[in-house]
Amino acid sequence: MSSENSADDARQVWDVVVVGAGPAGASAAYAAAVAGRSVLILEKAELPRYKTCGGGIIGPSRDALPPGFELPFKDRVHAVTFSLDGKFARTRRSRNMLFGLINRPEFDQQLVEHAQKAGAELRTGVTVSRVEQHGPAVPDRRTVAVVLQGGETVLARAVVGADGSASRIGAHVGVKLDQVDLGLEAEIPVPETVAEDWAGRVLIDWGPMPGSYGWVFPKGDTLTVGVISARGEGAATKRYLEDFIARLGLAGFEPSLSSGHLTRCRSDDSPLSRGRVLVCGDAAGLLEPWTREGISFALRSGRLAGEWAVRISEAHDAVDARRQALNYAFAIKAGLGVEMSVGRRMLKVFERRPGLLHTALTGFRPAWNAFAKITRGSMTLAELVRTHPVAGRALSRLDR
Repeated sequence: MSSENSADDARQVWDVVVVGAGPAGASAAYAAAVAGRSVLILEKAELPRYKTCGGGIIGPSRDALPPGFELPFKDRVHAVTFSLDGKFARTRRSRNMLFGLINRPEFDQQLVEHAQKAGAELRTGVTVSRVEQHGPAVPDRRTVAVVLQGGETVLARAVVGADGSASRIGAHVGVKLDQVDLGLEAEIPVPETVAEDWAGRVLIDWGPMPGSYGWVFPKGDTLTVGVISARGEGAATKRYLEDFIARLGLAGFEPSLSSGHLTRCRSDDSPLSRGRVLVCGDAAGLLEPWTREGISFALRSGRLAGEWAVRISEAHDAVDARRQALNYAFAIKAGLGVEMSVGRRMLKVFERRPGLLHTALTGFRPAWNAFAKITRGSMTLAELVRTHPVAGRALSRLDR
């Protein structure tokens, strides 16, 4: 349900305005609304809408969801088949669920509904042109003007930018990126006999280009098949997807949807705020650099952004607002930033020696056990390196 009376919205000063209704935006809106603040979500699309995404929900994603949130799983994964550019395939299994698979339209819609139940309002079909923190559109120093396409202005005490990897709010903040990758994906309906073969099992294929990999995620009668590689390898990435689908025997099935998406990782010195404006999720370039997993980073950074936006909305001057924004940045860097740092190191090793990683996961039980713990959420990649001396030493040697 969308709020109406846009003229009233323009006169009202919201405590928090969230731009974007994906996992990061919905999480930020929920966190601010639960704190009792007036919250408005602005989304350019009509919901539900499709997003290019594998849809894997790992432990950290599950743990960051609102209380009472029931995950709309399409499948529960207990086995992973690893292959090295189509060769040396081996399947590892687990008695306990490793992670679950969802469709993003349904998942995102449900997150927004939780934010609405907490008190947030939603406007869809609106595009944000820019934000202004000074000038005639801004009535005082405690207010941010969110200017919509067409000229309408929405006022807020704090703004959270969660408008995706091509974020306009990120541009306002000055987000800097040092890794951009291209993901291509096809949603392929398959007969029941094929679907049964994939039920409960995913495939991860370490690809032919440095840092690339492919995946098959089963979701009932549809397989989500995708690949990802560094931007600039567009033609090779497309060939990889075509060859991958053919090699799996799926070329005879017509995709119901084919899509592409750029993922962007922030640089270490990239800002996370400007004045009373924060960014989170893809808009901040927050995702795991090696796997390019973004849902858990969106949920966790969105929740933090919502909590700190509440504090910024209460700040009576620029100095206090700046202090709260710096606290938000510290919280992000101390948690997600550390994970990203280890992920960057893992990506460099993977780019040079994918075969070594494949051998470890398929032939060395401690490596598989670590993979399972990370996907379930009982351990992070950073904790693995910090608390397991062998893993830390191995990564340090491979870094050289």
